[in-house]
Order: sequence, then structure tokens, then C-alpha cells
Amino acid sequence: MNTTKVRITPFRQRVLDLFSPNTPAKSVKEIEKDLKQFDRITLYRTLKFFVENGILHEIALVNEKKYALCLDSCNASGHQHEHLHFHCSNCDDTLCIDSNIMPVDLKGFKVSRTELNVFGICRNCQ
Repeated sequence: MNTTKVRITPFRQRVLDLFSPNTPAKSVKEIEKDLKQFDRITLYRTLKFFVENGILHEIALVNEKKYALCLDSCNASGHQHEHLHFHCSNCDDTLCIDSNIMPVDLKGFKVSRTELNVFGICRNCQ
């Protein structure tokens, strides 16, 4: 996570404190529950700011969006990681899985990013 060139306000720090490497991604509902008192508009602006600055990345699932910490190589110029996301249909956790997703080469198309979501039962729920 690269926060060297962004201003971290007390509220932004509160949101960042909810995330750590190797923990499940969080939905907005989970973030709101963890924050207790907050302004919803400020939260949405903060999440957008973190995504735009390579601090968090979005994981688009079927019915919701979740957020997870980015790698140090991500920044405002773009997200520099290609990995898959595993979503457990039992406990609802979504995890970033370190993996090599091969670059997609589609003739006549310019691919800007690749996302791969895998659904099943996680190790803890088996």
C-alpha cells in the first residue's frame, strides 16, 4: 500500500485501519458497521479517493462491490497487480489470491485490466 504522496486525514486513517494484508475484502456495509459514527458521503468519497490513488482496489461481485488493500506497486497512475479473487459462498469472505493471471491478448482490442473472480467454499468453511 503506497500512501506516501496522499494526505491522510483522521477519517481516512480510520478507514485505512480497517484493512490489513491477508484479510478478507470488505463491503461498504461491513465498513459502515466497523466505523460506527461517520458521514456516508465522506465515506464514499474516501473509498473513491483510495481507489483512484492506488491504495484500495475494487472487487466487483455479482450483487456488491468489495474493497481490499493494493500492493505497493499501485498508485494514482494505475493498479499494477493481476490476481484472482476467491469468494466463499458459505461465509461471504472475499480474498485476494496471489496468482499469475496471464495477460489477455485479444486481437483488435486493447485490454486495460483483467479481473477474475472464483466462487466456492474457502478452507475455513470446508
